[in-house]
Amino acid sequence: MNADLHCHTTLSDGSLGIQELLEQAKRNKLDCIAITDHDTLSSLSRATILGKRLGVEVIPAVELSAYDSSRGNKAHILCYNPQNPDRLEGLCLRTSDERKKRGKALANKVIERYPTIAFDNILKYATGSKIIYKSHIMHALMDYGYATELYGDTYRELFDYKHGLCAEIVCNEIEQCPEVKFVTRLVRSAGGVAVLAHPNVYDNFDLLEELAESGMIDGVEAYHSSVFMREGVSEDDKQAMLARMLAVARKHDLIVTGGSDFHGFYNHYPIPPGAYTTDAANVARIKGKKRAKINANV
Repeated sequence: MNADLHCHTTLSDGSLGIQELLEQAKRNKLDCIAITDHDTLSSLSRATILGKRLGVEVIPAVELSAYDSSRGNKAHILCYNPQNPDRLEGLCLRTSDERKKRGKALANKVIERYPTIAFDNILKYATGSKIIYKSHIMHALMDYGYATELYGDTYRELFDYKHGLCAEIVCNEIEQCPEVKFVTRLVRSAGGVAVLAHPNVYDNFDLLEELAESGMIDGVEAYHSSVFMREGVSEDDKQAMLARMLAVARKHDLIVTGGSDFHGFYNHYPIPPGAYTTDAANVARIKGKKRAKINANV
């Protein structure tokens, strides 16, 4: 089985719609994908129907934003195959509402610096999700000649969390996310499989070990571009990061996943669907994981 368990569409911050993504997955010879849009399961019904037509299995999924307050770091939890997805709706709605407010604040702050850019110039890229992401703002700046790349100097000048123009708003985004242990408990209560996404992105290695030790996580996303394509990191260090995650997975019998984290035009690196995948054994563990009891006390 060839399975990419981390893909985004225009329902969050990807550049392809659901059908376009599934068609590309089919062309890339993927048997299975998970659409993991940020804090929304809105793709589920349509993706399942289109996937059946195209012969691409779709695993229900969502990428949930979280905050590791012990270390002051952001974290993302991938939820797979929730048996009771309705239990996630409240959290998704609250997080999405906060994202909408922050996205609008980011856009307005950037427009103060670039007053010839209209709000609608930015909003058109967020049509699918109704949420403005930093990548949407950068796309508009590129359209009108204020930047020539998504993640270059202009991006850092605007969005660096320490010194950027929008630093205060960016920092608030992190601290307003729900506590990571609350998120993993909620995923469990929904009958889902909780996987810590790309620990390397937000320096979540200690968090991974803590969650694994306490039995609050089902898996780790070890095969991800942040390990293999990160600039300025030696091959030895990349292999050491991978080995650390795999060692935790072996010790605690965690599911090990991989995914492209595909965003299309908004990728940090050139990554097609299927660039990183999950093997058949771990896909089977996700699909076969059934909670013996759904805990309502979250």
